[in-house]
Amino acid sequence: MRIIFVRHGEPDYEKDCLTETGRQQAAAAAERLAGEGISEIYASPCGRARETAEWTARRLGLPVTVLDYMHEISWGGEGVPEEGHPWTLGDQLIAGEDFDFYHQNWREHPFFRGNSALMYETLIAGKIDHFLQSQGYRHEGSRFFCEKENDHTVAIFSHGGSGACALSHLLTLPFPYVCSVMPYDFTSIIVLRFASLPGTWVFPRIELFNDCAHIQPRAEGPALQQKPDRAASAP
Repeated sequence: MRIIFVRHGEPDYEKDCLTETGRQQAAAAAERLAGEGISEIYASPCGRARETAEWTARRLGLPVTVLDYMHEISWGGEGVPEEGHPWTLGDQLIAGEDFDFYHQNWREHPFFRGNSALMYETLIAGKIDHFLQSQGYRHEGSRFFCEKENDHTVAIFSHGGSGACALSHLLTLPFPYVCSVMPYDFTSIIVLRFASLPGTWVFPRIELFNDCAHIQPRAEGPALQQKPDRAASAP
């Protein structure tokens, strides 16, 4: 089984839709994904992600199923610096504090203990486990028990924040670490592969990460959302 995570195209955050550049990116991503053998398409309920997904859905003649929990996350909290922005705080944990993720609990750090991003990280972790269970993979610890044969390829169109939550959980990596060390650009393609070996324990392998070959590379690197998108991300 393969899960393809796709970030939405360049957005107009205020209107929660794609810009003209974003639509061009979504169209290019649809052509890029046409040969991946996708059988199921899922998307965040946010307009910019659904619109991105629709380009691929039309190209492949498939419906789009909305995953409510993959909407973009919110962040912030009383006394939390940098407005709670998890990418900035992740940078500070790693570069500023040399935070030891192996022996310290990042969830108890003042940057995240009262940060609403932690609520979304916990919510998405549970929901993505339920999604994998429906596909025949039961998550326990850092591994998955393969309960049935599954050679499908599914695509999930979402966001920088909710995608990072899902990836950190599936790959057993700290959320702030993923935000800082594993950024990805608009309509970038990430592929995780799960072995189809019924009755055995398996784990996801990163087949591809931040593939942006279908769009013009950004000279300044991956673009991150800079302000909480509270209207679009309300539960």
